Amino acid sequence: MTDPKTLAARFPGDFVFGVATASFQIEGASKADGRKPSIWDAFSNMPGRVFGRHNGDIACDHYNRWEQDLDLIAEMGVSAYRFSIAWPRIIPEGTGRINEPGLDFYDKLVDGLKARNIKAFATLYHWDLPLALMGDGGWTARSTAYAFQRYAKVVMARLGDRLDAVATFNEPWCSVWLSHLYGVHAPGERNMEAALHAMHYTNLAHGLGVDAIRQVAPQVPAGLVLNAHSVIPGSDSAEDKAAAERAFQFHNGAFFGPVFKGEYPADMMEALGDKMPKVEDGDLEIISQKLDWWGLNYYTPMRVSANPDASADYPATKDAPPVSKVKTDIGWEVYAPALKSLVETLYDRYELPVCYITENGACYNMGLDAKGEVDDQPRLDYYSEHLGVVADLIKDGFPMRGYFAWSLMDNFEWAEGYRMRFGLVHVDYDTQVRTVKKSGKWYSELAAQFPAGNYKSA
Repeated sequence: MTDPKTLAARFPGDFVFGVATASFQIEGASKADGRKPSIWDAFSNMPGRVFGRHNGDIACDHYNRWEQDLDLIAEMGVSAYRFSIAWPRIIPEGTGRINEPGLDFYDKLVDGLKARNIKAFATLYHWDLPLALMGDGGWTARSTAYAFQRYAKVVMARLGDRLDAVATFNEPWCSVWLSHLYGVHAPGERNMEAALHAMHYTNLAHGLGVDAIRQVAPQVPAGLVLNAHSVIPGSDSAEDKAAAERAFQFHNGAFFGPVFKGEYPADMMEALGDKMPKVEDGDLEIISQKLDWWGLNYYTPMRVSANPDASADYPATKDAPPVSKVKTDIGWEVYAPALKSLVETLYDRYELPVCYITENGACYNMGLDAKGEVDDQPRLDYYSEHLGVVADLIKDGFPMRGYFAWSLMDNFEWAEGYRMRFGLVHVDYDTQVRTVKKSGKWYSELAAQFPAGNYKSA
């Protein structure tokens, strides 16, 4: 169903349609106004870590073009903007001195959103940890959780009066497993013990961050953004089904368990508990404070089979082949039904609050054609199909409150550098010219129907 008006009719009138970005991916100005390096600045400058040794020094130059970019969001007619705040701009060393020019930038940004009647959804941490904190061990150190708590208090004291919602973390799966176990993201470690320390201290930081938000700006709905994995067994065999359950506990339960149940998955702890840091008295109570909302980032399913290698670390799985022949340019399988089964499974297993799809989108690398337009029909099809699934979930009674397309514009795609494009808006990195793609125009038509009458949600 690609007609935007027909699709719009399937959503309640107060459903939030937004776009999303992250600070390191778009801002640039990496040395401006007192900002100090993050772990991604360091990682990008190490040979062999990021494609083409691309970095975030300029990115989309959003730091200097924020007004133009907010005008673009307003012109697209979306009602909300999800952005992240760069810790190295606010407290450049991670601890110690507060950098006023950094706070001033986000002050202007939030005021600019308010002036354009766009809801402000802020994320406190989207992976750009101040590099100075690596001296203490970064996320593998308990002290980082308390540094984050202070940072959260500083930000909320300044911006909390104007934010519509705030998330503590974006995708801890990435900043824990991808960064400390698989070595793909900064700081590039490949060590289970380091990863488990990062897991617990990130979860603790989330809880301490919720504390900070509730103390300083209790009126702002507090949440957490998780890239939950839709884990599908590669076959109907008992071995593959057991492998899928282990993978679910490792990839989802490591975060959903402590946050929504106050406990780590038992099987995972039995397998890996000896490599865990000490979980101190009170930690799980801090981590499992009730949230006002949660965000789900979904792109592609995870298909797994049992790994017969006796020396394989828990969860002892290997990749199973995709079922759909459709893949995006980054190589990810397109399979929308997994989004529906994932939400159903998560609400079945955990007591979850209302949900926003905080990221969903597709990587297609089409450039400008002879007419100066970008025909990215496959991306439009991806959005249409996945939004159809969100509408189905609403019909089935799930509390889906909003959807944020990833991303507003092409940007620094982490280890892939600038070669992979997820934007609704094309960015020419030489000229910084923004061009709304076919998918962006379509999404704009859909978003323009909201907010509408006939609110159906509670």
